[in-house]
Amino acid sequence: METWVRFSAQSQAKERLFRAAQYACALAGDTLRRNGASAGVLASVRQLEAHLSLGRKLLRLGSSAEALEAAKRAIHLSDMVLRFCVTLGHLNRAMYFACDNVLWAGKTGLVPSVDQEKWGQRSFRYYLFALVVNLSRDAYEIRILMEREAGGKRAKGSENGRQLRADNGLQQLGLRLQIQLRLLIRVLRNNPPLLLDVVKNACDLFIPLDKLGLYKTNPGFVGLCGLTSSILSILTILHPWLKLKP
Repeated sequence: METWVRFSAQSQAKERLFRAAQYACALAGDTLRRNGASAGVLASVRQLEAHLSLGRKLLRLGSSAEALEAAKRAIHLSDMVLRFCVTLGHLNRAMYFACDNVLWAGKTGLVPSVDQEKWGQRSFRYYLFALVVNLSRDAYEIRILMEREAGGKRAKGSENGRQLRADNGLQQLGLRLQIQLRLLIRVLRNNPPLLLDVVKNACDLFIPLDKLGLYKTNPGFVGLCGLTSSILSILTILHPWLKLKP
């Protein structure tokens, strides 16, 4: 398994580049279609996108092992909520990659009997579950940091509390929302890895939602979301300190 993990780690950067190119093609294809490009040009762009997708699936062979190893490490986290979210997220990623490997075998003709529609829907469900868990983890970390930030500004909080008591109910609610929004912005600004993870997961969320028919958008929007999240993922590879830990 360690051999597969090393192979997957070496392939991750290439897979991210392929992913960025794939979603760039999706975005370009939708833009060309809206501008009245010829059917031949659109077919070429779609074919290139399909080839990039197949290449990504090849590079993801063995990624399930890496996700399982990450889940095994996450079991030992001391924070119970983080342990649950991170472990469950990695397990869903492992299942997503496993389904993706089956799809690759079907698309390449190694296992022609594979029901690609069924396995595609199954892989996107696991992908969606993983993203929901990851966003839940992000929300938990934001709450912890906001509470810590608010605890360090008790004097200011007391002043705001006196002001809240002096105002009516609607003004109290508005002021509370303003305070929480400022606190959220401060926390995200001071924690770039968390901010990048939130934006990346939020962008990725629209991909399985669209593919599963839960929230239909359009190919251009999906391409833009995928391209944005891919660029952010590449940044975390180039600058490891931007990757959210654990």
